[in-house]
Amino acid sequence: MRRTLYEEEHEDFRATVAAFVEKVVADQWERWDDDGLVDRAAWEVAGSLGIIGTSVPEELGGGGVADFRYRMVIMEELCRVGANSFNAGLSVQDDLVMPYVVDLGSDEQRREWLPELCAGTAIGSLALTEPGAGSDLRGIRTTARRDGDGWVLNGTKTFITNGFLADVVLVLAKVDPRTDAGDFAVFLVPTDRPGFSRGRKLDKLGLRGNDTAELSFEDLRLTDADLLGSAGRGLAHVMERLPLERLSIAATSVAASAAAYAWARRYCFDRDAFGQPIGDFQATRFTLAEVETEIDAATAMLDRAVLLLNDGNLTAIDAAKAKWWISDLHQRVVDKCLQLHGGYGYMREYPIARAYADARIQPIYGGTNQIMKDLIGRDIARRTVREANSR
Repeated sequence: MRRTLYEEEHEDFRATVAAFVEKVVADQWERWDDDGLVDRAAWEVAGSLGIIGTSVPEELGGGGVADFRYRMVIMEELCRVGANSFNAGLSVQDDLVMPYVVDLGSDEQRREWLPELCAGTAIGSLALTEPGAGSDLRGIRTTARRDGDGWVLNGTKTFITNGFLADVVLVLAKVDPRTDAGDFAVFLVPTDRPGFSRGRKLDKLGLRGNDTAELSFEDLRLTDADLLGSAGRGLAHVMERLPLERLSIAATSVAASAAAYAWARRYCFDRDAFGQPIGDFQATRFTLAEVETEIDAATAMLDRAVLLLNDGNLTAIDAAKAKWWISDLHQRVVDKCLQLHGGYGYMREYPIARAYADARIQPIYGGTNQIMKDLIGRDIARRTVREANSR
């Protein structure tokens, strides 16, 4: 599909990102996967090149351009070489952590953390999920109890991306006693505070180079200066930022699907069977036609959602539709592309094998796709009732 989403400045930025990926990432991502950790040095080089924090105000160390297309360029270039784990870590930093600090942080919090996060000298994570609460965040058990003029934080979080390397963690907790505004709050927690500890680095099916950890907070003392936004409005703060997170997942799925297809298409015309390239068999061509057309459709859906985001008009339902449909499509694409590789597709030395495992998380995090369908369905029901009442 001829894509008109990008303009000259995005392609200029792509050249910078592509050079970074070739020099710093392409020869290292497999080692990172095997080690279960991305080198901090790679984060710092990315930061020095302006690849982190593209939408953060310039005076706070960022690029100062609130245009998600720059983030998509980064995703595409990382996924192109199979560096899905590093992409996941940067996405958490850029599309989850920093928007919270930009939108909700005090002047002091912004000045302290955003320059370092943009520079890659500090790594952030968002701690929402717990062993007993994932998509249903109302079920979390981490608490922040009032104690004098401060708070005492206790609880455990799990599946926390960047958790092992994180220098700062944004933590959703129940506040006790309940405030007038509600019973949740988000706190900005530096990981050098007494009472913070990391559990094991989790052994995942995919995205193995991204450090995903269990985090614990035991009588960790906080002050009101550590609050992000308003005490009591924590869950509302999270819900307001979920559309960006879900669009980020959809954008990753398109980028990773396109990479998987590129590898498969090349393989089909390099590999011979029965005296001809396997790409010359009708069954293979049908599969390639299906995959290319599906990616074109997903790209058109994503591009529309991105332009809505840039204009400030992306709704939670728009984001849920994109996240659900595109991440499910991602599963079908990598499955077909692996099949086209035959037995070699099952070997981890081929990027398609790792991409197959990496893809499986996409319909799960950011709210499972079953939750996305429920959100969309409830919106359909509300609209239908409203239309009936207006007749």
